[in-house]
Amino acid sequence: MELTVNSGIWGAMFGVPCIVADNFLKLATGGQIKVLLYLLRSSGKPVSEHDIAVNTGVTEQEAAEAVLFWQQANVLTSTEINAESLAPVAPLLQISQQNVSASVPATRESVPAPELRRVQLQPSEIAKMMKDSRDISELFRISESTLGTLTHSMQNSLIQLYEYFGLKKEVIITLLTYCAQIEKTDCRYIERVGADWSDKGINTLSGAQKEVQRLAKSHDYTVKIMKLFEMDRRPTTKQAGFIEKWQQTGFDTELVKYAYEKAVENTGKLSFPYIDKVLMTWRDSGCMTVQEVQSAELDYKSRRKPDNSGGVPSDIDKYNVVIDKF
Repeated sequence: MELTVNSGIWGAMFGVPCIVADNFLKLATGGQIKVLLYLLRSSGKPVSEHDIAVNTGVTEQEAAEAVLFWQQANVLTSTEINAESLAPVAPLLQISQQNVSASVPATRESVPAPELRRVQLQPSEIAKMMKDSRDISELFRISESTLGTLTHSMQNSLIQLYEYFGLKKEVIITLLTYCAQIEKTDCRYIERVGADWSDKGINTLSGAQKEVQRLAKSHDYTVKIMKLFEMDRRPTTKQAGFIEKWQQTGFDTELVKYAYEKAVENTGKLSFPYIDKVLMTWRDSGCMTVQEVQSAELDYKSRRKPDNSGGVPSDIDKYNVVIDKF
């Protein structure tokens, strides 16, 4: 279909550098384009990040990141946002040999990267890499279909995974798909998981799929435990260690819930160490289901000798006896 521009609405006009339309319509996000258009329209007026946010609908942080993006693209040349900062655009920069290799191989060997470095390429360098490497171009295109429009930071993260961590394209895509499924798509998390895969030598499609299955089971188990414990925040590192231990030991969530209820009844609070002690006591006694534990508790109570001390033991004392002698 053919479209024509309604020239009847034209009044005063402002220019947009050709390089923006030629090279950055796919590379830049919608927010970055809006920020640039607002700055171009405001040429000659000093504006703040707050002004940009109010007039474009982005946050002030996104406004600051967009300004930095266009500065690195050589569209803006000063930290001061005014008429003087909108300078003519220089040609695309050549990629520095210190940042990336001269060429990107079409295939990757299944070995971890020997050295992990942080990537901070300029938009012009990323554009050059996309033009020169079919793999990176396809990686960006498929990643965009999974994550949505790629931010400059995410573009750098993808290059980090591919170029310096040594992960294959299909492995990275598998990783991104998993992160999208668990709604953890921030750059830092993706890079941490990618670095872990690189260290472990996970660099085949089958290996990545097996690792995703393991991570998915671990994530689902943790989510269930959080709901059972009525936790409104992510577990701490120590708490996550307990949860991983319980999963690897083979405790189902119903048994963990029963141990949690015992902990609350006897201590009045959520205590991971107490729950862990209870669970390990049950395991050592050969009980791995709620039914087995309840049956053993009834059997113990029926065989317990009456207390001749005359005192009435507290609930926690009673249960500690069960733990100690179960």
